[in-house]
Amino acid sequence: MRSVDVDEDDELGALEDKTEPLTLRSRRTERARKRQARKAGKTGHQPYHYLMSLPYELVIEILSFLRPSDIFNLQRVNRSFHLFITDSEGSIARAISSWRYVCLGRCFRSPVLIEQMDPAIRVFVQSPHRQDQLNIYRRFPLHVQPPDPGELCTCLTCLQRWLSLCLVVDFAHWQRNLDIGEPIPMIPPGRLPEWNRALVTSNAAIVRKALRSPLWHARLLETHLDSTTRSIRRHTENKGNKRQRFFMSKEDLESGSDRFLAGPGPPSLDIPYHRDNYYMLEAYLPERAWNATSKSWTYVPAEQHDKDVEYIKSTKTRTYSRHDGSLTR
Repeated sequence: MRSVDVDEDDELGALEDKTEPLTLRSRRTERARKRQARKAGKTGHQPYHYLMSLPYELVIEILSFLRPSDIFNLQRVNRSFHLFITDSEGSIARAISSWRYVCLGRCFRSPVLIEQMDPAIRVFVQSPHRQDQLNIYRRFPLHVQPPDPGELCTCLTCLQRWLSLCLVVDFAHWQRNLDIGEPIPMIPPGRLPEWNRALVTSNAAIVRKALRSPLWHARLLETHLDSTTRSIRRHTENKGNKRQRFFMSKEDLESGSDRFLAGPGPPSLDIPYHRDNYYMLEAYLPERAWNATSKSWTYVPAEQHDKDVEYIKSTKTRTYSRHDGSLTR
């Protein structure tokens, strides 16, 4: 029998590597794989890591281009954003309002909390005699909850500010009815239905958040700008309504800014004491009046609260005298 010589190189070249990594299929390896993926995601270059690594002033500048509602959504992204926005909400709200809500910010200021006032002044503001004179529980409309004298200053300026902010929330609630032409439910004389009581309580709770949170206050301004633009659009489409109104272009509507409200338009000094007034209400912008000489709007100054308190103090000082550490007539 004859032997056949085989070249070693030809024999090795004919061999192929068929080995493959084994597919690991077990619960333990699957859990390990998920842990590694989560770890890689945390240490990876996520967009928010880049944002939070920037200087503080630059982050505030970037966030100032968002709407307040966007900031609230951003706050829910992760813990880092939540802590940053919570700690810096005052700076963020001022940066947003400084260009978006220049007019609305001066029309809808926050009333002063009683806890922020000097204890020596609280005696005059919260005196029972003054509360009887004000009788605020009868002066406020049925769709606005009267303020709590133990929570807010009751000077005329703060009462007006509370009323205006509550009307912002209530007016926004009925925008859908006004858009589609569905009548707003009316309250029969002498009755106070439960649905209205619940709505008024809910509105007041939102305003109370705005009193302690600058970001919530900015959110109310965003809400009222939306209500105002929708109202102007409704009245503009009504060809039979020839009343004066603010000019609002498509660019104004898309900008998310109230700068068009700085132009000439109808004054809104009348308070909507009834929801019937919502049908013809176009732009509710209290605490300002049109100056025909300067062709511009004049606003009630922020210091008006201090002037009101000084007036209350002076009248009480003339009416009352101190005796044995108590106020006596």
